Parts: sequence; structure tokens; C-alpha cells
Amino acid sequence: MRFHLALLGLAPILLLQGRRVRRATPRLPEAAGPRSGESGAGGARGPLRVLILGDSAAAGVGVRHQREALAGRLAQALGGERPLRWALWARTGDDLATLLAQLRARPAVVFDVAVVSIGVNDVTGRTPLPRWRSGLHELCTLLQGKFGVRQLLLTALPPMHRFPALPQPLRWVLGLRARELDRALDRVAQALPGCERLALPALEGAGAVAADGFHPGAAAYEAWALAAAAAIRRALVNAPRGRADPW
Repeated sequence: MRFHLALLGLAPILLLQGRRVRRATPRLPEAAGPRSGESGAGGARGPLRVLILGDSAAAGVGVRHQREALAGRLAQALGGERPLRWALWARTGDDLATLLAQLRARPAVVFDVAVVSIGVNDVTGRTPLPRWRSGLHELCTLLQGKFGVRQLLLTALPPMHRFPALPQPLRWVLGLRARELDRALDRVAQALPGCERLALPALEGAGAVAADGFHPGAAAYEAWALAAAAAIRRALVNAPRGRADPW
């Protein structure tokens, strides 16, 4: 409600600021490098199969190579502990509806863990809350059913009210909406088995934000990967023993 009131009251200013931001913000490329890989030595248990998917942040915009981005950092964090097989399905500009359409069209491939980054484009694109909630439910159902995911990490929406690229009051309004979507994401994650919201530590200083003032920097990607790795380890420790599958 607060978001819609702010949007109505400030609409002319927000429209002007949004156009200026789109013109002035540098368009950084997605990180170069492989989007799948394997690491770790063989063993009695099969590889841990990890999928990273979502938007430009998942794709590594803000750093030069996937080694510095979420996928590469997560592979580094997990690869020394057991065999690892990972894949990255991410594209700049994708919102939740686009991600769902892509997953419906993809052939089924089995993963143990999925780390999702989605929502910023739903904030800027003004996705209605009911559609956001129902889309998250479908996303979880699709990943767990079609792709066999046992642990689903929904990354919290970033603090858009602190993005340097956004002027006030646009920054405040988008931050307000990001918090609304994040609260809905948290409720969905709590309601669904095998799903959790992945909270990220607040960062300041060099490496926290990329040169465009909008995407994560190298330090933020590292912190994100370490938080995801810690959540995955907790699930592995707590998983029932004696299963034939690699989980």
C-alpha cells in the first residue's frame, strides 16, 4: 500500500528520474567464462549437483569473469569437500515470469541444490504482489518437481534503498517495493518444505557495489557465495543418511 501511494504521489518525478538513470547508468556485460563445470575428486558418493539461476546478478554482471561471480565463488567454496557439478542459467533483464517460461521450456535435468537470484526486475517492472507470490510458488514447485531440487535457496532481494545509482526519491520508492517483495519471498520460503530465504550480510566499502552503482561488486559476490555454501553445508550435515542418491 505504501509503495502504491508513493508511486501515485511522486509519479512525475519518478518517471523523470527513471529515464535519467537508464541513460546515465553504464551497461555492464555479464561475466565472461564457463557456465558449467565439475570439480573435486571422485568418491563413494556421487557429485553434488548445484544450479545457479536467475537475473543479471546471478549472471555475474559487475565483475569480469565467472571466477569472481556467484557461480565461480560458490564452486570454489564447495569444490574441495566432495565432487561438484554445477550449472549457471541466468540472463540480464529476466524477471520471475521470464524465468518461469524458460524453466518450463527446458528439458528436465536433475540437481540437488538451486540458488535463485530474482526480483530486482520485478521491482522495477512493478510486478503485482499476488503475481509475485504465485510465481514463487510455481518456481519452487517446478524446480523441486521437474528438476529434482532438494534444497532451494531463494536469495533475499538486495537493499535497493542503498543503491548509489538511484537518486532520491526513486531510491526510497524502489527500496520500499524491494522490501515488500522480500517479505513475500520470506513467507513463501517458510511455507514450502525444502525452501529457504538466503539472507546476505550487509557490506560497505570497496567491492560491495560494481562500477554501475547497481550490481554486486567482487566482495559482495564472495559474501553471497559463502552464505550459500554455509546453507548447503548445513543441509548436507542434517540430511538423512543411507540414501542411494548423491545427496
